[in-house]
Amino acid sequence: MKALAVASGIIFWTLVIGVIALIFLSGPEPAEVVQIESAPAAAPAAAGPGGIMPPPGFSVTAPRMPTPPPARVSPPGMAPPPGQGPATAPAAPQMPAAPAAPAFPGQSGAIEDEDGSVAQAPDRGSNVALASLVPGIDRSTEEPLPEAPLPAIVEDSPYGPLPKVAADGSRPADVYARPSDYADVQGGPPRVAVLLNGLGVPGDQDGDIIKGLPPPVSLAYGAYGRGLQERVTDARTAGHEVFLAIPLEPNNYPTNDPGPHALLTTLPPKDNIKRLQWAMSRYAGYIGVTNYMGAKFQSDLGSVAPVFEELKRRGLVYLADGSTDAAVTKRVAAALELEYDVADVQLDAGRIDSQLAALEAAAKENGSAIGVAKAAPGTVKRITDWAGSLESKGLVLVPVSAAVQARRQS
Repeated sequence: MKALAVASGIIFWTLVIGVIALIFLSGPEPAEVVQIESAPAAAPAAAGPGGIMPPPGFSVTAPRMPTPPPARVSPPGMAPPPGQGPATAPAAPQMPAAPAAPAFPGQSGAIEDEDGSVAQAPDRGSNVALASLVPGIDRSTEEPLPEAPLPAIVEDSPYGPLPKVAADGSRPADVYARPSDYADVQGGPPRVAVLLNGLGVPGDQDGDIIKGLPPPVSLAYGAYGRGLQERVTDARTAGHEVFLAIPLEPNNYPTNDPGPHALLTTLPPKDNIKRLQWAMSRYAGYIGVTNYMGAKFQSDLGSVAPVFEELKRRGLVYLADGSTDAAVTKRVAAALELEYDVADVQLDAGRIDSQLAALEAAAKENGSAIGVAKAAPGTVKRITDWAGSLESKGLVLVPVSAAVQARRQS
């Protein structure tokens, strides 16, 4: 019996030892406990981007998701929310993009394609009934013209603000123009337009000269006067669209001198462009450029081409005042697809009645006509009285921009 008890004890303990060995050799290993304790040692605790600490037992050295690009975490000009980074926000919230330049629809709706050509958006004139296009004075709008400068069509320069085509394609030629229902529609009464030149001269009281002038009459201001932006703003508030008169070399220069910043045929193109930009920076709000003198300059192909290219690039119109031969300027403008026109009649205070009659005849023959007059109280009075007679003559007084556009349409 004693021997049997001893044998049983040996067998029992042998079984116990076997079970224990089996447990240690084949049982589940507490791997997670070992890993949780060892992971921080392999990867020192560090805050993730945005200040978020990784959870216990996880390393930041090998994230499952790639870290988003910084631009998606912090868009330009916007900091990420406090405590938030790629660990919880792998992508920036989808915010609507703020437009870099608001759209400013002009009277013609012209936009510039990527290839530089001018395409026409659906024009506002297509919805105008011909029956509403009546003779007299164009009353398409009674509102002041938009305040200038508009930031979307302004470029900073060493000289000051310069006009430019906006990011959405809007041009100063359209944005700053006086709206007209007569611009984009063929038919209706013949159109007559007048540009009053010679404003902005130092010492002149422009407000007194143009007082009472019908709003569709366009005005041209020079680059030499003082307080030009204020003068132009007042004119636009009264409804007048504006041109910039740039000084160009005449035939008898320097006996007849257009001014210290005149564009000259003897200067290299880069210097003429600098002078042009100086003139363009003097004020904002003009739809285009016209010449002050310039018989010699406008006949020189090598001088005209770079200037017209700059005007085209900046979305402006060029109106030659008709005082000199326009053969060269016409050819260059056509080659560059610059919006361009030439005045039909030079209005003179000494014989203005006959010249106004010639303007009427040209409009009836061609559908539209443009006259240019020098600013003087007597001239303004005569033009104002003449405008009041147009309804009975079956003609309509429109802004220069509308006459230019109407001629392009035809």
